Amino acid sequence: MESCEITKLFSIYALAALLILFTVISYMTMCSGASPDPPAEPEMEFIMTSCGLTLYPDLCIQSLSPYASTVVHMSPRRLAQVALAVSLSHARSTSDMVVSLSKENDMSPREAAAVADCIMTIGTSIDELQQSFGEMKNLGGPDFDLKLSNIQTWVSAALTNEDTCMDGFEGDAMNGNIKNTIRSGIVIVAQLTSNALALSTKLSSTQAKEP
Repeated sequence: MESCEITKLFSIYALAALLILFTVISYMTMCSGASPDPPAEPEMEFIMTSCGLTLYPDLCIQSLSPYASTVVHMSPRRLAQVALAVSLSHARSTSDMVVSLSKENDMSPREAAAVADCIMTIGTSIDELQQSFGEMKNLGGPDFDLKLSNIQTWVSAALTNEDTCMDGFEGDAMNGNIKNTIRSGIVIVAQLTSNALALSTKLSSTQAKEP
């Protein structure tokens, strides 16, 4: 029995390690300067300046710097699009992690309900981020304001759903390992989503015409 519990505990921590692997690698790459294809300095300066407008600038820089070379002509629209893509990718991987944890058979009814609710809310968040990403690719034209408003509404709703997932694990009665693993993943997704919302909100109709 003790061996089984140790195996489960190891599995939980392994999932958490996989979830935050991208962020850790990005941070180490920035610190070591070991990127095989370092972005041009102007693009990095543009990312750093743009990320200064977000609530989580360090995470913003770490998550977007690997894509600096794709931000052609230092386009704010393109940067916002990449930020949405990064948030969407992390939301999907976090959803997969939560689904895996839902298969644990030693959860209390309250814990199982919280995990099930989280799977549903983060699934909705993924749909909203996907809609925002699609709208961002077509942003521009006479209906620019409507499209940007849709993006802001969807990303804001996605952020709310991510916060709702975290709220479900409040309280000392919740299993510490499961709660901490899920919350650590959701926190990163929520912060990435917040950054994507900030970068999207700063767009203007002029910037939307850029590549």
